[in-house]
Amino acid sequence: MGKKFGLGKGLGALIPEEEGAGEQNAGEKYSVEANMISINLIKPNEGQPRKTFDEEKILQLSESIKEHGIIQPILLKKDGETYSIIAGERRWRAAKAAGLKEVPVIVMDIDEKGVLEVSLIENIQRQDLNPIEEAWAFRKLIDDFSFTQEELGKRIGKSRTALANTMRLLNLDQRVQEYLIDGVISEGHGRAILAVEDKDLQNRLAQKVIDDGLTVRETEKLIAEIVRGKGREKEKPEKKVTADPYISDIKNRLEEKFDTKVLISNKNNKGKIEIEYYSNDDLQRIMDILSL
Repeated sequence: MGKKFGLGKGLGALIPEEEGAGEQNAGEKYSVEANMISINLIKPNEGQPRKTFDEEKILQLSESIKEHGIIQPILLKKDGETYSIIAGERRWRAAKAAGLKEVPVIVMDIDEKGVLEVSLIENIQRQDLNPIEEAWAFRKLIDDFSFTQEELGKRIGKSRTALANTMRLLNLDQRVQEYLIDGVISEGHGRAILAVEDKDLQNRLAQKVIDDGLTVRETEKLIAEIVRGKGREKEKPEKKVTADPYISDIKNRLEEKFDTKVLISNKNNKGKIEIEYYSNDDLQRIMDILSL
């Protein structure tokens, strides 16, 4: 009979270093047992959050496995006469490429919810998922297993805001999502592009980011100009006001300091200063400048 180990505090809780360590961990309990089994009895898990694998890195890992073997066991779930992978598909692929006949595994008695959760935790800890894979995994856990964003965030060590921002990436045009999967644009670029609802425009903006090598900051400024331009089409023409050289100088200095548009209204020695920002990240950047 296998020992009982914990889930919910990361993969370190799955394989304790000493007898009974798993009982000290919070979370659900699953029985596990260590084995060496035929690599041909193992199959990928269709619910695996990670969908893309770098073949060059697989071959590099394969060479390492030829020399050192598999140091960390592959986590499996019994599935009829075969086993499906919970965590370690990259190791399994590399082991096959290395020509191994058997691999070290830990077989877990775990339900579908647990399989997805462990797979997600392992990939997040290893930073193996691209932003879209993460977003789909978060969405599946919330939709299929009734996690709240707050509950899920606690289990995987992310804030509710971070979860929400990642899942919003699924609102991007599919072509833009592919750019994120391929790593040709960053998650920051994707969040900036979300300010535009039109899918074709999202794609054109993503292509401009790639073609012109725009930074996230440059992308935010470009999109802000587009959004602001559309809004101004509905606004009444502004009255022309003779610029005060002193106010104009302050405006220019502020814009240079904050690297964004600044508006100053001044009448009878009273007025207000407006500093524009184009995303939550941009707002935080301005707050940092102000040391607030």
